[in-house]
Amino acid sequence: MSASHRRTFIGGALAIALSLTAVACGDSDDSSSASGLEKTKITLGTMTVADTAPVQIAIDKGLFKAEGLEVTTQVIQGGAAGIPLLKSGRLDFSFGNYVSLLTAAVKDPGFKPKIVAEGFQSDSKTHTLMVRKDSPYRTIEDLKGKKIGVNTKRNISTLLVRAAGKPQNIDFDEDKDFVEIAPPAMEQALKSESVEAVQAIEPFGTQMQQSMGARMVADLSSGATADFPIAGYAATEKFIQEHPKTTAAFQRALQKAQGMAADRKLVQDTLPTYAKGIDEKVAATMNYGSFPTTLSATRLQRVADVMLQFGYVDEKIDIKQYIAESAA
Repeated sequence: MSASHRRTFIGGALAIALSLTAVACGDSDDSSSASGLEKTKITLGTMTVADTAPVQIAIDKGLFKAEGLEVTTQVIQGGAAGIPLLKSGRLDFSFGNYVSLLTAAVKDPGFKPKIVAEGFQSDSKTHTLMVRKDSPYRTIEDLKGKKIGVNTKRNISTLLVRAAGKPQNIDFDEDKDFVEIAPPAMEQALKSESVEAVQAIEPFGTQMQQSMGARMVADLSSGATADFPIAGYAATEKFIQEHPKTTAAFQRALQKAQGMAADRKLVQDTLPTYAKGIDEKVAATMNYGSFPTTLSATRLQRVADVMLQFGYVDEKIDIKQYIAESAA
């Protein structure tokens, strides 16, 4: 081999080696070029409740993976807890109730969230007001001035309780009447009598009925808040602008999973795999809501209007400004 040929060979080998090294050491941005996504590794804030079953379904069925996404989930206590994590960029997307999301958006001009997918809509007994089996309280009127455990103050939990009390002219005080308790800890709070009632979400309402004989005094998924939009998935406007293809891929995968969640048996089988302490018996007998597959401004406007009614915001919100373009 001539000297010139050796130089050509060595140069070519070096170029190949450098190329392989770049691929091996590349970060998510490097790997994204193959799939066309701006970012392939995303972090999603989620909760261990029935509402988020589609997330686990999307993971189990490889729906995120099929879209070129590697999803890491981070459990949060509630929608309010996910907001500062979205702001800081520690979460790319987060599940959360609409009340907390819209309240934060209105009060903080620097926070510009966009709902990228609807997550859960209530149905009969998916959100209830529960008391101990031996409690003297039988109606929501009986609970006036009593301590009620809620996931987070000034969010969907307190809004549902206040909306249920309205027809009976009962006005619950956000600060005096509500105590923040994580949903898995509500059963113990009832047992210890640190609160007189809890605003239970499924599957914890059914679990408390079966394990300690807790009684329902009000179905909060009825009347003015029947079939009420509860929670969805959001990202910041900045993230969406910088990662439009990643956002669309996330939407497509989640929307497919939301559609699959119409199969109750699938949700029932999936729930015990990620919700700690929820067994097959609870999953089989609990109450289920629905998992919307589209983004509806008409549906979500209901939340904003009820928020205005109870003073969570001072002015009417046009929900359209907080809805991201759908990939469907």
